[in-house]
Amino acid sequence: MRKYITEFIGAFFLVLTIGLTGNPLAIGAALMVMVYAGGHISGAHYNPAVTLAVLIRGKINLSEAMVYMGSQLAGAVVAAFVVGIYIKAPEAAMQSLDTTKALVSEVLGTFALAYVVLNVATAKSNSGNSYFGLAIGFTVLAMAFAFGSYSGGAFNPAVAIGASVMKAFAWENIWIYLVGCFGGAILAALVFKMNNPQDK
Repeated sequence: MRKYITEFIGAFFLVLTIGLTGNPLAIGAALMVMVYAGGHISGAHYNPAVTLAVLIRGKINLSEAMVYMGSQLAGAVVAAFVVGIYIKAPEAAMQSLDTTKALVSEVLGTFALAYVVLNVATAKSNSGNSYFGLAIGFTVLAMAFAFGSYSGGAFNPAVAIGASVMKAFAWENIWIYLVGCFGGAILAALVFKMNNPQDK
């Protein structure tokens, strides 16, 4: 249970920070500190796409992964409602995207995030390192600056759902985040396994 509570808390504060600030530096910092806070308990995924990558990598089983994802989504949705206490949601989402650019952005950004997570937080050769939270937080920061203007910079299906609840994202675009984020995570897991054949 403590793993799932940790995943809820991490996703909650990530989405809360996104909703209240929209600032890539604050978002990266929030993710970093939550990773340091929860990494020793749950692995600090806070992202269904990262959980999928860790599942493919073989560090979590399917039933546990599904509960992780449910906890992350719950944290994101609760955070979206808490943001509503401070910021009134618009009547309708005004998000307008170039589908191709947005989809490619989410694939690439999520690939980078999941690839970094797998290498710094799950690889045997990096076991016990002290920089994993910083590396993960800075990956989100960099990808948000690189792709935020094209896709909104979710790189996380739970974030995309939370942003849709807040009407920052349009529900008709949710498929971009589901396909892009999970697709990027799958690619990252496959590349990790190819590059680390000895790391079973």
